[in-house]
Amino acid sequence: EMNQITVSDADLRKGAEEGRMLFESFIDKYLEVTGGKINADTMPLLNGYQHTLLGYHFFREEVMEGGFVQLIQNGYGPYIFDNPFAKAMRMFGAKDFSKLIYEAKKFTMSIGGFGEGSTEEEFMAMYEQYEAFDDLEEQYMEEEEQITAQIATYVDEHLDSFAQDNKLKWFICV
Repeated sequence: EMNQITVSDADLRKGAEEGRMLFESFIDKYLEVTGGKINADTMPLLNGYQHTLLGYHFFREEVMEGGFVQLIQNGYGPYIFDNPFAKAMRMFGAKDFSKLIYEAKKFTMSIGGFGEGSTEEEFMAMYEQYEAFDDLEEQYMEEEEQITAQIATYVDEHLDSFAQDNKLKWFICV
């Protein structure tokens, strides 16, 4: 049975006082519940909407810092690309971002999937090898604020989905 995840009014008020977006308080809660780890034990703790929001958190954090290579290197490839993340982003109103995710997945599959756990040298070589990611990263950087705002708006308008069970199933862990 899925845990009911509740974010207290106090947490939300505190977040608002700190000038954080509402959805960031939800992400804090998901990170707390999962211990920040996505695996077979923690996957069932969140519903599909919650995984989508957490997925966006990891995507944004990794890509802003080290691009798609870092996202994949740190093992988030399957979590983002093999789950209905892109589909959910379209549902959340971020249609261009959804296309960007599909493009990145297509490219990732064309190079033989996810090379997580590579050595430092292999990792650095990937940046040159995978230049096709550059344009997608640039596009994301340019649109990140708008995409994040779209997601924040969707969460604001569908609060129940992010604090209780639903039918959008995520199943692939990293």
